[in-house]
Amino acid sequence: MAREFTGPFIGCVGGFVLIVLAGQLFWLAELIIVKKIAASAVARMLLYKLPDAVVQSLPVATLFGALLAIARLSRDSELSALRASGARVPRLILPLLVLALFVSVLTFWLNERVVPWTNHQYENMVRKLVLQEALPSVEENVFFRGTQDRFFYVREVDPNARLLHDVMIYEVRSDRLPRIITARRGTARGALWTLEDGVVHDLDRDGYVAYEAKFRSMTLEMDQGLEAFFGEQKTPAEMSRKELGEHIALFRRSGIKVNALVVDYDLKLALPLAALVFVLTGAPLGIAGPRSGRLFGAAVSGSIAFSYYVFSSVLRSLGCNEILPPLVAAWTPNILFAAAGVLLMIRSEKVR
Repeated sequence: MAREFTGPFIGCVGGFVLIVLAGQLFWLAELIIVKKIAASAVARMLLYKLPDAVVQSLPVATLFGALLAIARLSRDSELSALRASGARVPRLILPLLVLALFVSVLTFWLNERVVPWTNHQYENMVRKLVLQEALPSVEENVFFRGTQDRFFYVREVDPNARLLHDVMIYEVRSDRLPRIITARRGTARGALWTLEDGVVHDLDRDGYVAYEAKFRSMTLEMDQGLEAFFGEQKTPAEMSRKELGEHIALFRRSGIKVNALVVDYDLKLALPLAALVFVLTGAPLGIAGPRSGRLFGAAVSGSIAFSYYVFSSVLRSLGCNEILPPLVAAWTPNILFAAAGVLLMIRSEKVR
């Protein structure tokens, strides 16, 4: 089963990666032609994008490989012989589930150890190369570290007006306890940040608020201009689950809503399990389906993956907008598709 699975799996990963990188190449070619950026720099950007493309392809490739392995057994009547000898559907797909679990673990590891770093390198190159003719600006929904042990979070940015919305600044002070400054909005003009409608919290040694003061306007002077910070910016896609979790725990006391970040935090564990869920859902369909080989495998793989990711995107949006709890928004697709897979296995048992 592993032998029959490996070939289609590798082929699907390769094809998916080529499609993703080809799409990137159309945009990157403009950098070479219009902005006169060296081809070597563009090649590095493609290389940095490669791990992310591989990770995106793994769940679909796992399902495609599993369905084609089943189709191979069905075409040679081996599947019929196994079922006639008393092998049940769960036993038939067990090797594929083990392979899918391995792929899920690999996906999680890549998302924790490799993809955040390569995404950060890629985005930094974009920021430097694409924005080199203009002043780089703070992006939306990012964390970055400034000077004087200040940590920043900005939820939303209006780059034209240079307005910042939902700003949080965490100051680590060597001589005193930490301070959290939050503001509904602010502006960044060079090295001066002006915050409006905010609150200052001084924390005690246990992390509780020891002092609180509201302000209408506060001006902070940075040691460097805004352009110096852009290399330190990190979106959730550029952070590991552990790193994002540490930031969420740190910022929960700041009063800024972090629902979108919590959804992304939960998705960093839920999405890698998509490979296992896909096989659990698709394998019973392959066993009960016609002997149409690659065409059937491609059709089922595409349908399941498309439905899963559309459903997941809708629920993520609902979670980010506080319509659903983050945990529900992140895990509902996995639970429903896994339940559907179990029901399909039961149905397959009855049909035999």
